[in-house]
Amino acid sequence: MVQQERAVRTRQALLRAAAETFDQEGFTPSGLTGISDRAGVSKGALHFHFTNKAGLAKAVEKEAGTTLRAITDQALTGAPPALQRLVDATHALAALLREDVVVRAGFRLCCERIRPPAEGPYAQWERFVARMLERADAEGALTHAVSAREAGQAIVAATTGFELLGRYDRRWLSAPSLTAFWSLLLPRLTTEPVRDRPHSGEIAEPAQAAAPAVAARS
Repeated sequence: MVQQERAVRTRQALLRAAAETFDQEGFTPSGLTGISDRAGVSKGALHFHFTNKAGLAKAVEKEAGTTLRAITDQALTGAPPALQRLVDATHALAALLREDVVVRAGFRLCCERIRPPAEGPYAQWERFVARMLERADAEGALTHAVSAREAGQAIVAATTGFELLGRYDRRWLSAPSLTAFWSLLLPRLTTEPVRDRPHSGEIAEPAQAAAPAVAARS
């Protein structure tokens, strides 16, 4: 039992060290020696858990996807309105990207591949946004001026753009940046009252107050 617990701790230390290294340096420049040194374990211990650097990267992406799924599943299983839950989820994602190095590294690793994996964080997020907008459309929340597909393309492009820009300037991942984006987009999307910040403790960042509802225009 003690040996098994030690193995779990070692694997988690390696995942964390790999995520920090990939986040700072990217996949190609990162080396296994640097990752094992950062984790405080031998290269032999690293190879016991992971065959190579690609295996480490895949594990980081999987861990990031699991964390992201906790946000998206909460939104998907929540009560209407779907559009409000989508807005809240974008703020929760931005908080993760600011604070969780494994999630940041998972997104970066996907971006650095020629063909991002079908089950990676980017693909997960794109599918989630599409499903939430389909629900919002079914609820009658979207205006006739836009389709769920067009809205999804715009939101995915913008939020993944925030992730990319946020690697170099964290202000892109701040609440005000997302609030400005939603303040511009929401009046185009809906005539329903939707807040541009998380509220009611649903899918929200800790200790963040809700902002006044956006005055939607048709």
